[in-house]
Amino acid sequence: MIGHGEKFSRTKEKLIAALLSQSSIGAAARATGVGEVTVHRWLRDEGFQRAYRTARSEVVWQVIGQMQRDSSRAAHVLMVIAEDGDAPASARVSAARSILDIAVKAIEIDDLTSRVEALERDLK
Repeated sequence: MIGHGEKFSRTKEKLIAALLSQSSIGAAARATGVGEVTVHRWLRDEGFQRAYRTARSEVVWQVIGQMQRDSSRAAHVLMVIAEDGDAPASARVSAARSILDIAVKAIEIDDLTSRVEALERDLK
């Protein structure tokens, strides 16, 4: 019976991977050879939901990490557009607005972080 449990777990792991990479539940079911009714039943299971959320979260964090690594390149592109006198005015304004928006958000995040840290210190 243990072997069956391990195979079942591997099947669920494959299904989670398919759910993350396929365009629909039906496509994920077909890709893993699991019936669509079974997929829907597993999606209602709390343990499966938890594993699926964890996997989705890991994917999102990987994407965020990639975006952070590419952010200096993106900032450079915005600066080049904002400073390009030959670029359309709308493109320069849009790039400048993006730069300002990002700068303001960074200040707001820093401020909120400081406030949360102060509240956490006060609670201790």
